[in-house]
Amino acid sequence: MKRKTTFLAIGGYQPFLFCVGMYFVALFFSIFICSAIFHVFNPKTSIVRKNDAPTEKIAPANGKQVLLTVTK
Repeated sequence: MKRKTTFLAIGGYQPFLFCVGMYFVALFFSIFICSAIFHVFNPKTSIVRKNDAPTEKIAPANGKQVLLTVTK
């Protein structure tokens, strides 16, 4: 008896489709990581603000070490 196969042989393409999918995922993440590294070393000048005023050093009143202060 002869079998009738009406479904597509998609199982043979599965390793190929997996490799193509992983290629595009790796390409996406590599572009994201490379652009992030590029923007770390070359930031936009409109975003970077240069503070011309020197920072103040606040001495604690009781002589203990201060880990965090919030000033306005």
